Amino acid sequence: MSPADPARTLRTRRIHFEYGAGSLDRHYVDGDLVMSHVVAVLSAMFPEGEDFFVRSVRRCADQVTDPHLRAQVAGFIGQEVTHGREHRALNERLARMGYPTRRVDRMVRRALRMYEKRLSPLSCLGVTAALEHYTAALAETLLTDERAQALLGTSEVRSMLLWHAFEEAEHKAVAFDVYRAAGGSERRRIWTMRWVTFAFIVGVVGHTVASLLGDRAAYHPARLARSVAALRHSPFLSREVVRRISAYNKPGFHPDDNDNTALLDRWTPELFGENGRLAHNLR
Repeated sequence: MSPADPARTLRTRRIHFEYGAGSLDRHYVDGDLVMSHVVAVLSAMFPEGEDFFVRSVRRCADQVTDPHLRAQVAGFIGQEVTHGREHRALNERLARMGYPTRRVDRMVRRALRMYEKRLSPLSCLGVTAALEHYTAALAETLLTDERAQALLGTSEVRSMLLWHAFEEAEHKAVAFDVYRAAGGSERRRIWTMRWVTFAFIVGVVGHTVASLLGDRAAYHPARLARSVAALRHSPFLSREVVRRISAYNKPGFHPDDNDNTALLDRWTPELFGENGRLAHNLR
């Protein structure tokens, strides 16, 4: 699929999720200790991250002349704003369960504000395009791998993450295409991704370790060891996921090189159709 394909429209879906008291187990990702903390950390990073993405795209959007890409930018912004709102609601629920989502949120806000002070708008957009590639790769893994879906059980967190994953897969090329339209070079794009990879991995691992240190269950050596060992078989850390993320570093890469049209067509009625899983969440 080519950039700014007119066949692709991005809807801002009015959707809402509820996390009532007692609706989530303490370790809500299939009872897995480490993965529950990893997902909580990622969720805590999203609101400020989504706001940063929106600001980065907006700063360069005036350089977009293609009307179809302009329409996609509007849809992208609407979707990302909604993602931030819904993750904030989940993060408050996780905070009440003992996860340090508020602290992670503050630290991510400080880091991204520092980027904006020190980097040019085009470089911030390059960071956005790189992180959008990460989220799209993880999102499409969730949508394609039944093992990944099984980890989330049947809770409202599963529903919210399926929705988020679908929309990340849906708009995965928008920031990239705006970066190109704004004159971003291949060299800057690839070097930015190398830095983002380092910072993202260090950030997620560091925040997860800090989160685990606040969980009494992590002080049971056998349970912790089993959970860490299980990461080797995680669908989100497979060779295929690493390969897809690494593809970004190849000159000439475009997110739509991995065509997800059939995937989106399959999930659209399953999630948002008349009898779709999320039909009752749409407002």
